[in-house]
Amino acid sequence: MDEDALIARIFAPLATSEGAEGLTDDAATFPCGEGDVVVTCDALASGVHFFPDDPPTALAAKALRVNLSDLAAKGAQPFGYLLALALPEGWTSAWAEAFAGGLAADQARYGVTLLGGDTLRASPGGGATITITAFGRVPAGSAVRRRTARPGDVLTVTGTIGDAALGLQCRHAPAFGLPQDSADALRDAYWWPHPPVAAWRAVRAHARAAMDVSDGLVGDLTKMCRAAGVGATLHVERVPLSPHVRAAVANDPSARDIALTGGDDYQVLAAVPPGRGGVPRRPPPRRHRGRRHRARHGGVRPGPHRGWRPRDHLGRRPLPTLLSATVQAATVKVASRPYQGLAQGRRLAGVDRGV
Repeated sequence: MDEDALIARIFAPLATSEGAEGLTDDAATFPCGEGDVVVTCDALASGVHFFPDDPPTALAAKALRVNLSDLAAKGAQPFGYLLALALPEGWTSAWAEAFAGGLAADQARYGVTLLGGDTLRASPGGGATITITAFGRVPAGSAVRRRTARPGDVLTVTGTIGDAALGLQCRHAPAFGLPQDSADALRDAYWWPHPPVAAWRAVRAHARAAMDVSDGLVGDLTKMCRAAGVGATLHVERVPLSPHVRAAVANDPSARDIALTGGDDYQVLAAVPPGRGGVPRRPPPRRHRGRRHRARHGGVRPGPHRGWRPRDHLGRRPLPTLLSATVQAATVKVASRPYQGLAQGRRLAGVDRGV
């Protein structure tokens, strides 16, 4: 049983509050005063989400930021968090002080505060586990959900994709034929994600549906489509890649698959009605093998889920099937420049009718 099935079959029946959304979203809401509080919880475990020798300041920042990205995707302004920390054998006060210093720096950066929590020892031989529950505020009933994407919406992201996933591969030594400075930049992206926390305003103002990209762009777009009962056409050549990721893809095409599916991006994926938030009503024309035509976007497509099978930049041979999902890929090319934000982001995909 995978994680999605575990949640849907075992735990979702316990989530009886309307604000819990049947555990189909990354955050829940409950009324408080004249508005709603948005709450989200994520855990990081040593050996699963990080290495035991990762810098404690980076671990603290990552643990907090992965939660703040969830709040940004709901259009929520963050204000506080709870921390539960299981410490392994041999932990030191220097480690704890560095960890707390990382939290303090991010509290100042993002305007949040620690509200409480718990500390305990990990089981003998076990590693550290960091669990943060973060809180944000929205006007009553205005939290942006992933299930509300509609046919014709345009999908956009707030930043580049794949840096952290490739950074994990570069943790100990350069990979993908990259020079040391590029490998270091990608490794830092893995250690220090930069979620668009301030984008909560733009998400609330313009997005019809949104979620953060934590499990890979392809996987999380699939989750959004499944929750909304729609399909999507993903224009892979428009996925925003940093110069370091573009260089990796140029040296080793397998890096593209890692970038699209690896995760740890913590950017916001948003479904925006055409004409809102700077999103154009029509996709720009593009060239393909000397012929001018318009990029595919949303269209009515009833029927079962279809596989996501991208092709190389010449469209000659298929790459390995990555998953069975609702995403349909266009011709694969490397994006020419990164997105600048939700309102400025170029069109990534169109959302189609139910699948």
